[in-house]
Amino acid sequence: MMRKNSKLLALAVICLFTLAILAGCGGGEKGAAKKDDKYPSKPINVIVSYAAGGGTDVGARILLPYVEKELGVPLNVINKPGGGGWVGWTDLLKADPDGYTIGYINTPNLMTGYLDPQYKRDKTIDDFAVIANHVLDYGAIAINPKETRFKDLKELLEYAKKNEVTATTTGVGSDDHIAILKINKALGTKFVPVHTKGAAEGKASVMGGHVDTYFANVGEVLAPHKSGELKTIGVMAPERSEFFPDIPTLKEAGADVTSWSGRGLAAPKGIDPAKLEKLVAAFEKAMKNEEHIQKMKDMGLAPKFMKGEEYVKFLKDDEKGVIEVSDLLGWKK
Repeated sequence: MMRKNSKLLALAVICLFTLAILAGCGGGEKGAAKKDDKYPSKPINVIVSYAAGGGTDVGARILLPYVEKELGVPLNVINKPGGGGWVGWTDLLKADPDGYTIGYINTPNLMTGYLDPQYKRDKTIDDFAVIANHVLDYGAIAINPKETRFKDLKELLEYAKKNEVTATTTGVGSDDHIAILKINKALGTKFVPVHTKGAAEGKASVMGGHVDTYFANVGEVLAPHKSGELKTIGVMAPERSEFFPDIPTLKEAGADVTSWSGRGLAAPKGIDPAKLEKLVAAFEKAMKNEEHIQKMKDMGLAPKFMKGEEYVKFLKDDEKGVIEVSDLLGWKK
């Protein structure tokens, strides 16, 4: 009888031990799920691959407070200019895909940085986990108000057919750079690209009289145009800009050239799909906030929300567009 009781006691101990282990495992799984539910639980860094004061930086700083309200944590802008944007994008690609480092991606600049054979980069748009597009900012041309050689777009283009005219870009293969090359090809002008680390540097160069023309985007010229620091004389959009209804397009001046910068957000590839979904939802709600939209427009920035397949298609189309102008960029196949 005693032996039987001992066996029963041993069996009971084993059962209790097993139940304790199972409960611990279940509790661990529940704890892990609960931890995931808390994402994000600390500040998120947002890499902007251009200097402070440019269109990407300004748009980011307008948007992020609204995203913070949705996520409940601070989002910190980290400016990492240089390399036509690739200093920041390289850091973004190398970041831990834990959801706490994301960044802006700019087209077509991103694509030219990996399609240009001289750089031998093996990372492409496919190595990012895209979140959403934020802005579609068409190109614009501005000059120093004290400029006497040309006062409007028509005079500038005529002058540039006979004389070299320096023009700012935000880097080799940027939308500004490609626009300059397209205009030179279409009209026989002699614009000479001057590459900078960002729109803010380009603006300062023209204001200081070091570069002749400021090739940038509508969102980057509106404020200095209103303040009188620069004079905007042309836009590179299919039709006149809502921000500059009295300023002609390049098409009106005889050059059927359009140019734009797409600015969106992405995370490193490998991010947990649940975290990515939270980011997409938060950015969508923030981008569609009417107050955010108005603040963007006040700065001359046109919000253009895209996500999922629509955004991926937009990026792939921009990639194709860059490939089509590879001859203008002098790339050897």
